[in-house]
Formats: sequence, structure tokens, C-alpha cells
Amino acid sequence: MTEHFDGLETRDPAVREAALLSALPAQVAAAQRTAAFAEILRGVDAAAVLSRAALARLPVTRKHELLERQKAQRPQDPFGGFSAIGWRGLGTARTARHVFQSPGPIYEPGGHAPDYWRFGRALHAAGFRPGDLVHNSFSYHLTPAGSMVETGALAVGCTVFPGGVGNTELQLQAMAELRADGYAGTPSFLRILLEKADETGVALPALRKASVGGEAFPAALRDALRARGIEAYQSYGTADLGLVAYETPAREGLVLDEGVIVEIVRPGSGDPVPDGEVGELVVTVLNPDYPLVRFGTGDLSAFMPGHCPTGRSNRRIKGWMGRADQTAKVRGMFVHATQVAEVLKRHPELSRARLVIEGEMANDRMTMHAEAAAQAEGLAHAVAATVRDITKLRCEVRVVAPGSLPNDGKVVEDLRRID
Repeated sequence: MTEHFDGLETRDPAVREAALLSALPAQVAAAQRTAAFAEILRGVDAAAVLSRAALARLPVTRKHELLERQKAQRPQDPFGGFSAIGWRGLGTARTARHVFQSPGPIYEPGGHAPDYWRFGRALHAAGFRPGDLVHNSFSYHLTPAGSMVETGALAVGCTVFPGGVGNTELQLQAMAELRADGYAGTPSFLRILLEKADETGVALPALRKASVGGEAFPAALRDALRARGIEAYQSYGTADLGLVAYETPAREGLVLDEGVIVEIVRPGSGDPVPDGEVGELVVTVLNPDYPLVRFGTGDLSAFMPGHCPTGRSNRRIKGWMGRADQTAKVRGMFVHATQVAEVLKRHPELSRARLVIEGEMANDRMTMHAEAAAQAEGLAHAVAATVRDITKLRCEVRVVAPGSLPNDGKVVEDLRRID
């Protein structure tokens, strides 16, 4: 059995970077052929987007913006102009294989490419091999989760039982009678299935591996599964992007997929942060069918130094570390992460900032803690004036030394008492 899914995983990092960047112009051009990105990327010379610096100058499209466009254009195009594939009623030249609906609702196209969402790589890293029977408990209803895993499992060479969600007793019966080798689904439902097995005396001796996602995977549950002889590994992906990163037997962060270009940016902005700093995951996926360029996931993470001990040479992230789309309501006004980013843009002498709201509701106060290398005279007063101009709210400003703020990606922190 081979340790790696394919030779792409062990490429020299410089070779991988060159391949990803050389694919960028075509991907940007494919995006510009859709109605949405024709507008978002108007005036961009796709042929000139040949570096990460050039990519970072393009606007970030966040999920709420995609949803807003879909809602606005639903009578004409339920994809909001983002998809390059569809069906005859939409007038698209290339047809989709599926269309899915995620909460929002947001509609996502499914293309014809084998392993369209690239989940085979994550399943292989989790120990799935040709001939295994995968019990797939991700949803097959409305959302693409079930299909994402199924197409990946088929690419590995597995047999799939489409369990879907719910029907715990029937799913447990199938796992036992079919002797499933592995499970794919949320970690919480796997725990429910195993608890039901204990309660009813059902044995699952063949179950030895699992690929889990869709929610947090606590270390305590991972260890409890291992004690039962089940090794479970996380994957991180979205319905829009497919696989973004996956865990390996080294259990040291999540390795990036080979089909995405990942940036980590300061929440509320499109500016990449230094390596190791927590920020929002922004992904460009090399998929001409659904050509999302600089798609803001709203999830926080950070790059890890070095490479995976398994020999996979792609970069690693720390995994999910919270949400980047931070907001709070203060004295009837909403404050957003984008406003903190605008403050930093107007004051380049600041490196990082965090807006802290304290006190009690209706008697709250805002303080901006801002990092600056030099305590210039009048800086705090100038920043406070900028905050008031942007948010229409008064704010105290405290200028602190670089490295003083926690590295957790928070730029809006609500500490108010609500009792």
C-alpha cells in the first residue's frame, strides 16, 4: 500500500509553487468569463496575475457577498453569476452534473470531473484503500457533503454505502452486517453510532478507520475512538471549494490540498498576514467549472512552519480556529472587522489592532488596542478620530508594543455582560 495518494504530495515546494502560479492566469481568465467575476475583476489583466503579490491585489469575495448576488439574481441565475456550468434553462454552454443547496440558501454546482471536490486525497491520508467499504453518513439530501465524500472514496477505489444522516438503528445494522471498514461523516454521529452499538450489544469488529469533518473534533473524542481501535482523521472543506486541507497520520496540523491556493489575510481585509499569525482563510480553487478567486471562507487559521513528517511537502494550517466575520452592536450601531481593517489602512504605522467592547449593554465602552513600533505623539488621538469617523462611535485608543495582542485572529472582541 502506498503512503501517498499521488506524486503531487511529495513535490519539491518550489515546483509546486511554480505550478500553482502558472495556473493562476487561466483561472482568473475563467472566472472573468462568468458574469459575477466579470464585474468583480473588471479591468484586471488575467495574464499578469503570476505571483502571490498580484493575487493579493485582487478583491476578496466573501460568502455573504456570494449569497447576496444569488438572492438578487435568483429569477435569472440561481448561482448569482458565479458558475460556468448549469443547464439549458440557464443558457450555459456546459452542463452541470448536479446542483446542490446549502443553508442560506446558497446553490452550488457539481461538475463532471472524477473526484470533483478532490476528497480522495483526504480519505487516502486517513487510511482508506482500494477494496474498503466506506459507510458514508454525510448528508445526501440537498447539500453536497455526501457526494463530496462518495466521489473521493470511489477515486480511492472503495465501495460506498450511502448511509446519509439519521436512522441510527438502521445505519448501525448496515455497518455491522456489511462489515464496514471505515466511516465518513461528522464525529458526533460516529459517537452516537458507537454508543448505540454499546447499548444494543452490536459488534463492529471491522471498523478501524474514519474520516470526519463538518464540525469540531475534540482530542478527547479522537482518543476515545483510538481506544476502541478506530483511527479518525479530520478534513476541512466547504461546499463551494471542495477539499482545502486534511489531517495525516502525523497529526501535526492539516496539509493543504494540491488543487487550491491558500492565503491567510487580516480579518475584514484582503491583506495577507505574516506567517504564523492567525487570520481568515482565503482560497482560490483551480476549478474552471466554479472558478472562485480569493474566496473568503470566514474561518480563522494560521500557517504552520515546516512540512509534514509523512513526507507531504505542501504547507500546513493549524485547523479551524474560529470565525473571522466578527461583528458587534454598540449603542445601536454595528461595528465590523472591516472597519478595524480600514483603521489600519489609514494608519500604516499600526501593525495590528483589536476593538474591545466592555461594560454592560446600554452602558458600554469601546477601546481600541493598537500595536505600533513607535509611540508617536498624538497617534492615539489621531486613531481615535479615525475610529469615530468610520464607526460613528467614540473610542479610547491604547497604543501598545508589537506582539502585545493575542495571536488569535480576533479584531472585534465583545466582553460585555448580558445578564
